[in-house]
Amino acid sequence: MIILDEMGYVPFSKDGAELLFQLISDWYEQKSLVITSNLEFSQWNKVFMDARLTAALVDRVIHHAHILSFTGDSYRLKHALSNR
Repeated sequence: MIILDEMGYVPFSKDGAELLFQLISDWYEQKSLVITSNLEFSQWNKVFMDARLTAALVDRVIHHAHILSFTGDSYRLKHALSNR
């Protein structure tokens, strides 16, 4: 299993995006992948800087995915404000 936490927090370089794509392609339908992100899939172009690569990556990621979407206030912010 590989866990990618906060996908999109920092954009990938071209080489980094291609390496991650290769990893995900190699693991596609073979191993488990967990991704957390504050970005919707439509915004991942900002992270990978290549529309074709992003489309192919998202296609592989969501094919057998269980997508959980959380809305509401940030737990960290709420916790920090309650400690004041």
